[in-house]
Formats: sequence, structure tokens, C-alpha cells
Amino acid sequence: MSQQGTLTGVRPFRPLHLKLKKPVPSDIEIAQAAELKPIYEVAEELGILPEELEPYGAYKAKVKLEILDRLKDIPNGKYIDVTAITPTPLGEGKTTTTVGLSQALGAHLGQRVFTCIRQPSQGPTFGIKGGAAGGGYSQVIPMEDFNLHLTGDIHAITAANNLLAAAIDARMFHEAHQSDETLFDRLLPTDKSGKRTFPVGMRERLVKLGITAEDPDELTPEQRSRLVRLDIDPDTITWRRVVDTNDRFLRTITIGQGPDEKGFTRQTGYDITVASEIMAILALTNSLEDMRQRFGKIVIGASRSGEAITASDLGVAGALTVLMKDAIKPTLMQTLEGTPVFVHAGPFANIAHGNSSIIADKVALKLGDYVVTESGFGADIGMEKFFDIKCRYSGLIPDVVVLVATIRALKMHGGGPKVVAGAPLHPAYTDENLELLRAGLGNLLVHIKNALKFGIPVVVAVNRFSTDTPAEIELVRKAAIEAGAEDAVMSNHWEEGGAGAVELGKAVIRAAEKPSNFRFLYPLDISIKEKIEVICREIYGADGVDFTPLAEERISLYTRLGYDNLPICMAKTHLSLSHDPALKGVPKGFRVPIRDIRASVGAGFLYPLLGEMRTMPGLPTRPVYFDVDIDLETGQVVGLF
Repeated sequence: MSQQGTLTGVRPFRPLHLKLKKPVPSDIEIAQAAELKPIYEVAEELGILPEELEPYGAYKAKVKLEILDRLKDIPNGKYIDVTAITPTPLGEGKTTTTVGLSQALGAHLGQRVFTCIRQPSQGPTFGIKGGAAGGGYSQVIPMEDFNLHLTGDIHAITAANNLLAAAIDARMFHEAHQSDETLFDRLLPTDKSGKRTFPVGMRERLVKLGITAEDPDELTPEQRSRLVRLDIDPDTITWRRVVDTNDRFLRTITIGQGPDEKGFTRQTGYDITVASEIMAILALTNSLEDMRQRFGKIVIGASRSGEAITASDLGVAGALTVLMKDAIKPTLMQTLEGTPVFVHAGPFANIAHGNSSIIADKVALKLGDYVVTESGFGADIGMEKFFDIKCRYSGLIPDVVVLVATIRALKMHGGGPKVVAGAPLHPAYTDENLELLRAGLGNLLVHIKNALKFGIPVVVAVNRFSTDTPAEIELVRKAAIEAGAEDAVMSNHWEEGGAGAVELGKAVIRAAEKPSNFRFLYPLDISIKEKIEVICREIYGADGVDFTPLAEERISLYTRLGYDNLPICMAKTHLSLSHDPALKGVPKGFRVPIRDIRASVGAGFLYPLLGEMRTMPGLPTRPVYFDVDIDLETGQVVGLF
């Protein structure tokens, strides 16, 4: 059912026409040469009211959450997740395919379409990857804004995360040097009339402790001590500071070395901002109220008596919400062909769930016939987390999975030479080699099979490279359909924009009309171990799971604390179906080692660590920032990608 007639005041959609060039220029040259619609025009085409828009310049704006109340009775559009096979280190073009498919649906096939994608981290942007707005003639614009500060959401996350980190150390410092009575007097000072009141940030702890007194002076000495002394065990603290830069030298640091800290030192470190639980919460929240509650549930460590200590115990959850009150609103942008885009949240796909926000999807589904979103890395990571974590918290039911594959990645899985970022591709990847390709098809077939386990129709998108041959594409197409895909379509959106993805768009429209029987991979009421074992067996193909003594200890702790009913967010390499990045294709005969399990209680998941997982990347010898500068005559950014 089209939603065109259900929205009032909708301006007719005006596609932007591409001026294709060959050879294809750099991404930034294409983006800077593009026509842009004023953001108010994009909003009017969608039926977004002026009072629901907060512009950030002429070409991007935040959309207020009140729009969901106005549109609550409008039926949702079709919900499409774009994922991929296990990628090479170069990536296989998921974002480019997501944008190209949207351009095809909206600018060429007459559908009301909305794209929902993550905001990129500054770390990869200036490290190895460069820009992340898509590529070629399938991009989000303004490309420079998308890849840099955008509307400041990542900066807000950095500020909120580090406020909580500062609150932890400050509280331990003051508790170490003050008696219970001094702490009580300073945390609950008397006003000018000599009266004390409980601060708003202390109310949740009062409830947790079962203290019902209205007057702080009525508390017994024992109640006062329990209220004001958290007694945090520094060895249990899991909360780290963050910065959105690849800075390997901050991975481990010692804090408290200044003279005023009185020898109160502690070893800690920095993560990259997009690995923060604050980011994961932003992506998984459903409302401002829900976000406030999730912030309060963040567990930062434990007391010496074994009690979980939360942001609410520290009295800082309300302040975190204030810092994030604008970041919760999705940012409206557009593609090169003028179709609308929501850019919102950007959690890591290794440590966190790697999907853009539930809120952006919910608004988009009310405004579009089709919503195309993207989940990070391969289907074994991003898609599984999309279904088992994001869909649980959103209540949204997906209609189609688009599985992106490339000939080069399948050849790698067939035993091709090592693919290294920045190095020329071996001729095995650029010359026709059906035998090598056939040997690697198993990786594609496993991902199709895994998607079908969730009961969702699958369309394979072969992201075309100029060296791909018709025989190679046909081999992939036949194998995908035999494995149960609804269709497998070559897409040339990088070179041709939406026109190159029209057949893919048609295949998605057909698949979206197919019946589906969505189901989660596991129920929440089974044990932590059982959930992990189901994922490892059903998605990765493992023979079994091995838990270290530390992981066993965490499982006992989280079960005792009542966190065993949370979904599982596996932290593993994206370069293999297994835990070992060296195992390509379809690994067999392996067991998954679980080194540790950590809790993101505010976000609402547990994340087992499969080997060493970096939460702070490092810069390579030759970072991308060597190419980035500004043209002082025009003011334009150059060399971003």
C-alpha cells in the first residue's frame, strides 16, 4: 500500500539528474559537483512539517521526535536490511549498494523510499578507510558534512561518556578522603533556611535502597552511609574514556598523576567514541524517556561487596540525557539523486551491534513505502545483530534481506591470494577465473542459508566491478537462486547511480511482496551459554564453544545479577565466519573460544569476546589524512576520498 495519499501537504518528489562521466571521478569530485536540494524541499517532499525540522545550514536538518505522534496511525512501509558476505579488508560496497538501491527505488521506479544509515567515525575517515558516504554515483551528500562533524552527535556522545568517566573517579577520590557524615553534608547540603532536600540525581538510588523518607535528616546513620558511600572497587571498573580519533597510545594510560590527586592513580584507557555504550544506547533507544532509563542502567563496575554500580547510583544519568537531548534526533540528508536519507548513530559492528538507530527507522517507515537500512560487516555479524538485538527492541519486522557480494571476495574465499588494503589486486581477482570463483561460493551460500533461518526472503546484489565477466556473474546468480535466494542481480550503481540498480530495485519490490515468517534465532529465557552456543553453531558453523575460567566467572556473575535474559552481541572478527580472521570460505571443524563476557546493561546486551578485540584502532604508517586539505580560494575540502 502506497503512503502517498496518507500524508498531507506532500510536495511532489523531484529527482536530481546525474551527469555521468567516464572514467568515474573521485567520490569527493562527484559530490562537490552535484546539485543539492534545499533541506526544506526534501522535508516537504516527505510530508515533514516546518515546525518538525531543525535546520543545520541549508542542506541538513534534525527531525523532532514529535513527528512520531503525528504519524502514529500511518502504516509502516517495507523494511529492508542490506548486509553482505564475509568481506575482504577492502569492504564489498554495502553502503554504496544501500544508496544505489534507494536511488533506483526513488528516482527511477517511482517509490517513496528512505535510506537509514550510520554516521561514520572520524577514526576510519582519517585512518585507512577514508569517506563512508557511499561511492561513485551512489553517495550521501553533502559528503564532507557526512564524514566530518555532521550535526555533532558523536561529539555529544564523547562528552556524555567522559562526564560519566570523570564522575566515577571523582566519586572514588572523595569517598577515599571523607567520612560518611562529611559526604552526607556535601552531597545533601542545607539551603539558606537550613533544610536539606534529595537532589534529583539521587532519587533512583533511594528507590534501589528502599529508602522512603522524604526528609534527608530523618535517615539513620546506616541509611546515610549506604546512600552516599558507593565503595566502588577500582579493579571492577569497565567504563573507559573515549575520543573519536585512532590513537593507539591512549589504549592504556595511568590517570591521577597530578599533585592534587594525592597519589590516587589508576590504570585505565581510551576507546574510540563509536565503541561507547552511549552510542549503542542511542542506536537502540525508542524515545527520550527510554534513553533516560537506559542511561541510568549503565553498569560501570561493582562495589567491594559485589553490588553492581550504575550511572544512577552516581547521580549522573540525568546529566547524560541532557547532553544527548539533541543527538537523539535523526539527521535528514539526501542522496546524489535527491532521495531522502536519515543519518543517525554509528555503533561499532565488532563490539556493539553495528546498526543505525531504531528511531530513524521508525520515522522513516511512517514516511516511506520502502526503508533501506544497512547493518555492519558481514551477515554473520551485522545482520544477526540486526535481527536478534535491534528488532527485539524496536518491535519492527523486516521484509527483505539484500545480501551484497563481490566476485573478488568470493575468489578470496575460494583460496585466492591475500587481499591487502592499499596494495594492487592480484590478477586472479581481475582476470576471469571460474574455478576459483566456484570454490568460494560456499561463503555466499552460508550467508543465504543463515538469513533464511530468520524467515526473511533474500535478494543477492552482485556489486559489479569493471573486471567482472558475464560468465562469473551468471555463475553467482545460478548458485544463489539454487540456495534459496529470491533473485540474484548484478548492480552497477557505483558507475551509473540509481539507473545501474533498477533491476535490483525491481527484485527487492518483488521479494517484499513474498510471505515471510520472521523468527528470532534464540529465545531470551535460555541461559547465557546456550544463547552463545546457538549463535556459534547456527551462524558460524562451529563444532562447539570453549569458555575460559574468566568467562565462566562472568556468566555466574551476570546470572546472579539478573542480566542472563539479555540478548547476545558477539564481538568477533568480520574477516571470517569463524573467530579466526585467517579462516576464509566456510571454515569447518573449529571451536569458538570465549575469552571474556562483558555487559552493556544500558544498551541491553551482553558481549562475549572471541579473541582480542580492539576498541581503539591505531593509525597506519600512511593515514588518509595525508590527502586531506582545504582549498583556501574556494573553501572546499579536498582529498577526503
